[in-house]
Amino acid sequence: MGERSAPTKGTGGPLARGSRTDSATEAFVTHRNLLFTVAYEMLGSAADAEDVLQETWMRWAGVAPGTVHDQRAYLVRITTRQALGRLRALRRRKESYVGPWLPEPLLTMPDVAEDVELADSVSMAMLLVLETLAPTERAVFVLREVFGLEYGEIAEAVGKSPAAVRQIAHRARAHVAARRPRGVVSPAEARDALAAFRRAIETGDLQSLLDILAPDAVLLGDGGGVVQAVLDPVTGAGPVAELVAGLGRFGAAASLQPAQVNGWPALILRLDGRIDTVMAVRVADGLITGLYAVRNPEKLTRVERPTPLRR
Repeated sequence: MGERSAPTKGTGGPLARGSRTDSATEAFVTHRNLLFTVAYEMLGSAADAEDVLQETWMRWAGVAPGTVHDQRAYLVRITTRQALGRLRALRRRKESYVGPWLPEPLLTMPDVAEDVELADSVSMAMLLVLETLAPTERAVFVLREVFGLEYGEIAEAVGKSPAAVRQIAHRARAHVAARRPRGVVSPAEARDALAAFRRAIETGDLQSLLDILAPDAVLLGDGGGVVQAVLDPVTGAGPVAELVAGLGRFGAAASLQPAQVNGWPALILRLDGRIDTVMAVRVADGLITGLYAVRNPEKLTRVERPTPLRR
């Protein structure tokens, strides 16, 4: 069988072989958004997730659909295996990354924010917590806690016994619980904090910035060595406020636009109409506790139009 590009939904991908619908393609397209979400949550990189889907498609295209009882489970299994292999390679690349590595931000649609569990799982804060898990732990946690797969299904995907998967899941849950942001934050609370943050930057009001930042607020920047960004975490309301207040120097050339990024309110900074930075936040008790500023141009291609995510 010759190679074919992985089909896409709603973007003009191939859906037919001749005039007859290809059932393998139809099944892949049906589950494509789910498969992308699985891969993205495991990798934190949309570009690598797309590569994983391409690899998944090449393997799926060689399988006779009639021989597969549960197409969704089968496709998730292929995707997980491909993502695990890529995750290990990605970790090696991160070792030589210049400055902090942040997940690739995604412009998301309102339905993601409405699914509280999905929005939480793809938030910048949670993806950074998932970075601290070993590859198999991450796969097990994502498949169990986010997508609700049974232990037997996960065992087939990661090449472990169901008993081993249960132990891995327990260990991963404890690890994540100890590191994930505590407390429940509503989207409205996050929007209010972000609106106050935006007003303070636009008016150059340093005191207002200090008022909306938690005393121990942390800013992480990701320029990837391509553009300038902080190379170490900036900690404390004062230092963070002084750094972001500098955005005001761009004057009329700069615009801060609210957006839904990874299921949560965020800001997109444009300079002369070009996307310069995506700023996602972590909020607790009405204050901004974490700022994630992604500036690496290679990571800003997914904020021009929404990326559909599914569970």
